[in-house]
Amino acid sequence: MTAPVLCLASASPRRRALLASIGVPVAVHPCDIDETPQVGESAQAYVQRLAVAKAEAAAPFTHLPILGSDTAVVVDGRILGKPANAEEGAEMLRLLSGRCHEVLTAVAISGPEGMLSSCVTTQVTMREISADEIVAYWRTGEPADKAGGYAIQGLAAIFVKQIQGSHSAVVGLPLYETTHLLCRQGVPIWQRV
Repeated sequence: MTAPVLCLASASPRRRALLASIGVPVAVHPCDIDETPQVGESAQAYVQRLAVAKAEAAAPFTHLPILGSDTAVVVDGRILGKPANAEEGAEMLRLLSGRCHEVLTAVAISGPEGMLSSCVTTQVTMREISADEIVAYWRTGEPADKAGGYAIQGLAAIFVKQIQGSHSAVVGLPLYETTHLLCRQGVPIWQRV
């Protein structure tokens, strides 16, 4: 196994897997930060602020470049975080059912070039989701820790009618933009992971 070339300031197995898919071995150092949106803060400003804050919070623990990222599901201008319980998860899916929503993912990488960041917006259109499907999906356990209460790369893929933009960004990390930032920070890709 190759030594880590990047610190991932996230416990997300999806982000770790996405980085592994482009050959970037990571050391994982999740950072606990306040993820409450600020009054009047746009969704883009929100995810960018959190991505930078995560990267900054991990700085005392590593000498490696650090990647922080955050994803938000947005519908009708409302940021949907992770559902706190089954009722909130069901409410989120009812809100997304039969509609288009935005998924915003920001990535920030600190390193020799300072803090570099990017934000990607992807449009996701869901088909109508029945009440029985919503209950059954919650029972799988998959939506409990996902922004917007669903995982596009998992069982909820059957709800997705159309996507315009970056699939990997909806999963949790926009690989095209991330690779560009990694290269600017001198972080090698396509290593053995």
